[in-house]
Parts: sequence; structure tokens; C-alpha cells
Amino acid sequence: MSSISRRVFIQRSTLCLAGFGGGRLLAADAEARPLFRAGLMTDLHYADKEPTKTRFYREALAKLDEAVDFMNRERPALVVELGDFIDQADSVEREIEWLKTMESHFAKLTMPRHYVLGNHCVGTLTKQEFAANTKASGGHAAFEEKGVTFLILDACFREDGTPYGRKNFNWQDANLPKAELEWLDSALKKAGGPVVVFAHQRLDLDKAHAVRNAAEVRALLEKSGKVLAVFQGHSHKNDYQQIAGIHYTTLVAMVEGSGLENSGYSLLDVMADGSLRLNGYRRQANRTLNHA
Repeated sequence: MSSISRRVFIQRSTLCLAGFGGGRLLAADAEARPLFRAGLMTDLHYADKEPTKTRFYREALAKLDEAVDFMNRERPALVVELGDFIDQADSVEREIEWLKTMESHFAKLTMPRHYVLGNHCVGTLTKQEFAANTKASGGHAAFEEKGVTFLILDACFREDGTPYGRKNFNWQDANLPKAELEWLDSALKKAGGPVVVFAHQRLDLDKAHAVRNAAEVRALLEKSGKVLAVFQGHSHKNDYQQIAGIHYTTLVAMVEGSGLENSGYSLLDVMADGSLRLNGYRRQANRTLNHA
């Protein structure tokens, strides 16, 4: 889809501005205020173990608590954690214990919460075990908020299509299998408005931290003409690229560095004109993402 037809699609699919926060908005306010907000965070890597280099695993609980308190004050419509919620343990039982601890803190959110599977989430556990101890779907998923479709991708598959679990993978071998690519194509076609994608492994690269078949995934996103942005984690740093009119924003990891000042989380403003504003806190960078 050309940039012109893409712009027309976004304009036509924009919903009415009935109210962020409940009341009617005046025209001037409507231009400045979002249709709704989504909270984002990633790469907490919680584990009850000693720090290694820059990763302070036990401190993830305090960092999560601060982010949850912030979200409950600001009241976004939903919150998404973009993977590596926990770190890998030496046994299934111990990893489930860590997961239950994290979930008890994350569950204090007063709005819907969503999870992207990261490679560490299913290093020792299976996807079914992770889902059984959280509110996660256990894989890819789709949901909608005020006319915007959100797609959660799951790249925790080996190249041969085997799902991650029980230490059966190399973290650099991340892929969307054929069945998920078909689901993605169908979900994009069904979307009646703009689309925002969440992933753990990066889709804007073709190297170590990327999905191996990222180019194939990007081709589907671009063909749809509906995708505003992709938000991802995994490489632990603030990063950004625009490819074929789609914004690819990598969020900073919460596990890196000691102290709350070394955390990072954000509020994503979804605007009426199809643009996005990422408001970063702590070490998370701000981004203004205007639609093509």
C-alpha cells in the first residue's frame, strides 16, 4: 500500500473522540489528548540469584512494584510486558516459584495485563506452564482497544518449528513458524483499523537479537498497510528504526543496573490521527511516532 493510501486508511479508520477519561473532548483538546493509553515494560528477568555483570535479578521486584504503582495512578487502558518476565532457573519447580512471585506483584495492576513470551520465560518452562501460572495466552494473540488492533507475536520457536522449552534451543534461533505467519496474515486482513504489534525478539534486524525470518514478517506487516508500529525488547537498549513507514521501537530492559533509577517503563499515547507518543520514565527514551 502506498504512503498516500496508507494515510487515507488510517484517517478513515480513526474512531470518534468520545472520551479519554470519560467525558467529551473539545476539538482543541482532542488534538492534544490520546484516544487511550497503554503501559509498556520489558525484560525484568526476575530471579532469586546473585547479580551477573549488569543484571540485578532480585531488584526486578522493586522495579516492577514501582511500575505497577505508576500504572495504577495513571490508569492506562491496558499494560503489556514484552518478554523475559523471569530469568531461567535450574529446575522447573524453582522457575515456577519465581514466576508465581512475579505474577503476584504484576497482578496488582487494576487494568488488563498482557504478556509477550521471551526466550527466558520458556527457557526451562514450557509455554503451557508459563500460561498456567499467569494470565498469558501462552503464544501469539490479538485483542482490540477503541478500534486499534494489537497483535502479540511469539518467536520462541526453533527454525524447525519446535517450540522453546526445557532448554531445547539456542536463543539466536528465534522464528515465527509457518502456522503463525498464516495467523498473522489473517489477523492483519481482519483488522478494521490501525494495528500495533508487540514482539520480544527484534523484527527490525537480521542478526543476533532478531527473529531469523524477520524479513518475511516485515513483508506481511508492510503489505497490510495497517501497521503503525512494532514495540519490542530483547536487546536491552533504547533503539529505533523506521522501515517502509513502520516504526520499530526497542524498549530498554528493566533488569539492567542497580536501583530504581536504572529501571525503565513507558506510557504509549494512541492519538486520533494515527500517531503515537511514547512517554518514557526512568531510563526509557521518549519517542514521537508520526504515521506515514
